Amino acid sequence: MSTGPSLYRRHRPRTFAEVIGQEHVVRTLRNAVEQGKVHHAYLFVGSRGTGKTSMAKILAACMNCVEGPTAQPCGRCDSCLAIAGATSLDVIEMDAASNNSVDDIRDLRERVAYAPVSGRHKVYILDEAHMLSSQAWNAFLKTLEEPPPRTIFVLATTEAHKVLPTVVDRCHRFDFARPSVEQVTVVLERVVGEEGIEIERPALALIARHATGSFRDALGTLEQLVTYAGGARIEARDVLAVLGVTDSEQLFQALDAVAARDPAQALRAAARLADSGRDPGQVLRDLEAHARELLAVQVLGETPPELRVTPERDARLEAQARALGGTGAVRLLDLLSEALAATSNGAQARIQLELVLVKAAAPELDPSMAALLARVERLEGARATQGARAPEGARVPQGARAPEGARAPQAPQPPPDAAPRPAPETGEAPPAPAGAGALEAWPAVVELVRERHQLLAAALAEARAVQAGEGELTIAFPHGAAFSKRKAEQEGHRRALADALQAVTGRRPAIRYELLDTGEAPGPDVLEGEELVERLMNEFDAEEILEEETR
Repeated sequence: MSTGPSLYRRHRPRTFAEVIGQEHVVRTLRNAVEQGKVHHAYLFVGSRGTGKTSMAKILAACMNCVEGPTAQPCGRCDSCLAIAGATSLDVIEMDAASNNSVDDIRDLRERVAYAPVSGRHKVYILDEAHMLSSQAWNAFLKTLEEPPPRTIFVLATTEAHKVLPTVVDRCHRFDFARPSVEQVTVVLERVVGEEGIEIERPALALIARHATGSFRDALGTLEQLVTYAGGARIEARDVLAVLGVTDSEQLFQALDAVAARDPAQALRAAARLADSGRDPGQVLRDLEAHARELLAVQVLGETPPELRVTPERDARLEAQARALGGTGAVRLLDLLSEALAATSNGAQARIQLELVLVKAAAPELDPSMAALLARVERLEGARATQGARAPEGARVPQGARAPEGARAPQAPQPPPDAAPRPAPETGEAPPAPAGAGALEAWPAVVELVRERHQLLAAALAEARAVQAGEGELTIAFPHGAAFSKRKAEQEGHRRALADALQAVTGRRPAIRYELLDTGEAPGPDVLEGEELVERLMNEFDAEEILEEETR
């Protein structure tokens, strides 16, 4: 590898043909040069490292090449070489972050009046243009609107919303897209080929992904790795060591414990991650990136191209996405988001890391509705695996139901004293009753009702979901709550409860209300005294009149 300027400066694109991505910018500028319609002011908008300054220098080379104006500068003449080496007197780069005062702009206005030194045009490249003060922009506005002949301004910014609208209106704006992982990898492959750098493919993929859409960051990391390796072949573990990224194997092990619903193993995995020497906050961010990959695989059904590293890792990612379950990746991302917010507010990152993995592995330790739904999903999966089916109308295990779309054949109801018949061995799990999921999710259903219908929630305060039949759910009220039962039976309230059941469990069973001593078999009521009075008042919506009030 040669010495001298940085990899990025040596390998930044010099012509439109060398630009990777940004096709809309390249095409428009190329046509403008060829047709002689180059504007006097451009606004280049995009995140750092996307090639804004490089594109401005390509435009300057097109206008000042000895063979130009041309869309294909030669790259060999004095003008092209001076522009590439940042020594051209006709291409002036300014950093608005450190030259943002009115005096700086006045000095610029004085220099603008001078003709080009050796080329045809003077090109001013103002980087981080949004850093100019309003006073500086006002001093510069007239010059920007009506510059001297053969003068071009290119304003580059990462935050276009901070640029004055009057300035934006006077520029042709181009938005630079963030390059994909594949595009960054193409640039890296081209550079390592020209420099003779030995590096394995997975290491290149890691560098490209870690660059998060910045060509400059990717080449800077590559240069750092060349120094780290000392001439040896660069491997993936070298990238992990230099970047401080959590070992991919440790991330897989941690989420294997989550998928296996093993909180003890998850806690051990958190300890290994925290003791690996990585910053726990960075570990949380790496876990978030891994969970995002799992979500993408779950939604798309395969590993998307931008996430592929090796066939072995891709296959493992897909297997882990399947094992994590339908809502597992989403809930994990929610937990990680909460943990990162907590760490930004001063919470200890290691404790947050442990909480995330333990809660994800053991939803029963998490009181949130999302965790409750995760438990329902797990119980449904267990029901489908076991293949057992309760008799029609009998109580079933909490949360049990079969996959959507399945329909059970009607079975005769056995007599009360008969033992339930075993389910036929058909090789697949028969579906559970449509209302079965609500038995486990009933607290979440009531919580959702409380958010939408407080009156109905008050009526359901003493009720419980006690039985699930074929397409039916029984809600039991204690004998002293007949008034609440009648309120719940109103058509609007019945419909609201069905909506909540569907939102939480994905099913909409028919609802049947009963007066029943929940948890006990129904029996004769023998009431007397105050209990009898209270029963009459509730049953007939009556009011007690004391003897003193009649006198």
